[in-house]
Amino acid sequence: MVTKLTGQQTADAGLVGWVHLSDGLRTRITTGGFAAGLALVDAIGAAAEQADHHPDLDLRWGHVDVRLWSHDADGVTQRDVDLARTVSRLAADAGLTHDGTDLQSVELALDAPDGGAVLPFWQAFLGYERRPGADDEVRDPAGAHPPVWFQPSGSDEPRQRWHLDVWVDPAAVQGRIDAAVAAGGRVVDDAQAPSFWVLADADGNRSCLCTWQDRRDGG
Repeated sequence: MVTKLTGQQTADAGLVGWVHLSDGLRTRITTGGFAAGLALVDAIGAAAEQADHHPDLDLRWGHVDVRLWSHDADGVTQRDVDLARTVSRLAADAGLTHDGTDLQSVELALDAPDGGAVLPFWQAFLGYERRPGADDEVRDPAGAHPPVWFQPSGSDEPRQRWHLDVWVDPAAVQGRIDAAVAAGGRVVDDAQAPSFWVLADADGNRSCLCTWQDRRDGG
């Protein structure tokens, strides 16, 4: 059985330039052009085939985004850490730099008194699927769009229908909070920090900034 690593275990691995978000280990490699990016993708592909473990690669003109995730463990494993080191080495060999500090993953949450009653509609409407053991969310089978999960709320309490869960690197979260507050927002609740902070805009619409830290499920 493949063992899922916690966020802290991943951090202790000492990876440089990688961040652990809700959807896996991620980094962005700056290439400066399409040809260099394509050559790097080829090199990563060859290494992935050799390791029999395959990352998600997003090739753009000036960068390549890499995401590592072990589907059989539904999380980050030692295989991902090992392949991350290989990717870092291949980037360095090509004279390229990589950094994940500014990367983020976004989840959509719907406040609902009875999530189970509306989940099938959203699954069908979005063409999403359920994951085994996850009865409160639906996900894009291709992994290209944000997952949707259903936040329990009282039937009589005022509620915001939608809010965002935005996952960032722990090193980046305070800067993001400061920028949001400077832009007219406020911190509503930090009782669950450093797992997440609840922020609101000037109209009171709430969303959460999340990290892997101090999570019961291991992050």
